[in-house]
Amino acid sequence: MRKSEIHAAESVACLDKALGELKDIWEEIGIPEDQRLQRTDAVHMHIKNLLDMMIAEEEGLKKRLLISIEACRKEVTSLCSELQVQECQEEDGLTMLQLEKDLRTQVKMMLKEKSARQSELKSLIQQDQDLCDILCDDLFPIHHERVPSQQQLQNYRQHIKTCNQERERRHAEFVGMKRQITVLMEDLEQHPDTSFEKDAVCEDEDAFCLSVENLSALKVLLHQLESRKAESGALCVSIRGRIEELWEMLQVPEEERESLMQNTRTSTKSRLNTLQVELQRLEELKKKNIERVIHTIRSEIVKFWEKCYYSPEHRQAFTPYHSDDLDEEVLREHELELERLKQDYAEHIELYDAVSIWSSNWTLYQELEKKATDPSRFNNRGGNLLKEEKQRVDMQKSLPKLEKSMKAQIDQWEAAHCKEFRVNGQPFLQYVEDQWNQHRMEKEREKQERQMKKMKQTEEDLLFGTTIRTPTKRRLAGTPTPGKTRKLISTSSMCSSTPNTTLRSICSSPSMRPPLSSSKLGARTPGRGRTPRGLERNKENISHLSGALRTMAASPQRNYSITSVASSYSEFAVSSLSCSLYI
Repeated sequence: MRKSEIHAAESVACLDKALGELKDIWEEIGIPEDQRLQRTDAVHMHIKNLLDMMIAEEEGLKKRLLISIEACRKEVTSLCSELQVQECQEEDGLTMLQLEKDLRTQVKMMLKEKSARQSELKSLIQQDQDLCDILCDDLFPIHHERVPSQQQLQNYRQHIKTCNQERERRHAEFVGMKRQITVLMEDLEQHPDTSFEKDAVCEDEDAFCLSVENLSALKVLLHQLESRKAESGALCVSIRGRIEELWEMLQVPEEERESLMQNTRTSTKSRLNTLQVELQRLEELKKKNIERVIHTIRSEIVKFWEKCYYSPEHRQAFTPYHSDDLDEEVLREHELELERLKQDYAEHIELYDAVSIWSSNWTLYQELEKKATDPSRFNNRGGNLLKEEKQRVDMQKSLPKLEKSMKAQIDQWEAAHCKEFRVNGQPFLQYVEDQWNQHRMEKEREKQERQMKKMKQTEEDLLFGTTIRTPTKRRLAGTPTPGKTRKLISTSSMCSSTPNTTLRSICSSPSMRPPLSSSKLGARTPGRGRTPRGLERNKENISHLSGALRTMAASPQRNYSITSVASSYSEFAVSSLSCSLYI
C-alpha cells in the first residue's frame, strides 16, 4: 500500500474520531437532535468545502502541467526546426510531472544552443566584414537572422581561416613589393606621383587595401620600375663600353678613368647622367683628334679581320680604310665597319674559335713534322724526342676528327644562314684541303731535296773517299771514355760484319780508313797514316766505286742504281748513329 493511501486512511480515522468526540460532547451538553443535525451538517459542509478546494487546486495543477507540456512540445518542435536537428522521441510511461520536466530541460538546452550559435555567428560576421574590408572580397553567403546549423558554422569558420591566410599572404607580398619599389624609386631618384603610389609607398602598411586589383597594379608598377632600371642599366653599360672604346682611342690617362669610375658608384640615374656627360665630352674630344682616332680604329679593324679570317679581297672592299681624307664621314664609316665586325664575330664566335683551334693545332703539327725530319733531334738527351713523336702522332689523329666535327658544325650553320662559311676568302673545307695539299707538296719537295743532297754526298764520298762520322758529344780534353770507346768499336765490328764489301770499307773504324790516293798517302806521316796492308785491302773497292761513278757520269739513265746505293749508305749511317746514341 502506498504511503498516500495510509495517510488517507489515517485522515478518515481522524475524521471519525473527531465526529465521535463531537457526538460525546453534544451528549454531555445535551444538545437537542435537531441542533446536532445542524452542527453535523456544518462539519460536513466545512470538510466538503475544504476537500473541494483542495481538489480544485490539484485540478488546476494538472491543467497547468498539461498546458506546459503542450507549450514545451511546440517550443521543442520550433527549436528543432531552427537548429536544424531532429526531435527527440518521448519515453513511454512518464507521468505528467516527469514529461513536463524533461520537455522544459530540453527546451532550456536548445535555447542555450541557439544563443551560442547566434553569438558565434555574430562574431564570425564581424570578422568576415573586417577581412572583406581589407581584401575587398564578398561576404560569406549566410543568412544573418536565422540560426545557423553546425555545418554552416563549420564552413564559416573554414572560410574565415582561409581569408586570414590569404590576408597574411597578400600582406607579405605587399610588404615585399613595397620594399622593392622603395629601393627602385630611390635608385632611379623617382618620387611617388599618383595617389595609388603614395598610398602604397607612403601610407601605413596595415591601411593599404590588399585587393587583387591593387596587388596587380602594384606588380605592374614594380615591373615598370624594374624595366626602367634595366633599361637605364643597359644604357649605362652601353655608354660605358663606348666610353672605354673612346678612352682607348684617345689614350685617356688612368687617373681620369679612375675618377669617373668613382663618380659612377651612385644611383642609376646619377650614374647615367655622369656617363652621358663623359660620353659627350669624349665625343667632342674625338672630333678634335679625328686622325688619331681613325688610326686606332683601323688597328682594331685589322684585329677583327684577322679574327674573322677575312681575305685580302674582302679587306680591299672596305675602301675608306685606304682613304687619306680623314674627316667625320670616314670616321663614321670606320665606326660602322668596326661595329659590324664585332657583331659578326660575336654571332659566329663558336665557329671562329673552332677555326682558331684548328689553326693552332695545324701550326703545331707542322712544327712537329719539321722537327721529325731534323737530324739534330738525335742530340736530345732529355726525353723530348719521344714526347714530340707521341705528340705528333696524336695531332695526326686528332686533326681529321676536329675537321669532321667542324664540317658538321659548318653544315648546320650554312643551312641556318643560307650562305657559305669562308676562311681567307674560300670555303673552310676547301681551305683545309689546300693546307693539306701544300703540306704534302712541301714534304715531297723536302724529300726530293734530301735525296739530291744524299746523292751529292754520295758522289763526294765516292770521289774523295770521305765518310760520315758518327756525331758525338764534345768532351773535355784528356777525359777518357773507355766504355763509349768499347761501344763504338763493337758498333764498327757489327758494321764490318756485313757481307757487302763496299759497306765494310766505308763503315770501318776511322783508324782503319784507307788513304784517298797515293799522293795523299805520301804526304802523311808514318805514325798517322794508314798501313800499306789497309791500302791493298781497299784497292778493289776504290776501283769499283770509281768505275761506277764514271759510268754514272757517262749514262744518266743509270742514276737509279747509284741513288739506291747512296740511300742505303745514308740509312746505314743514320742507323749507326742511332745505335751509338742509344747504346
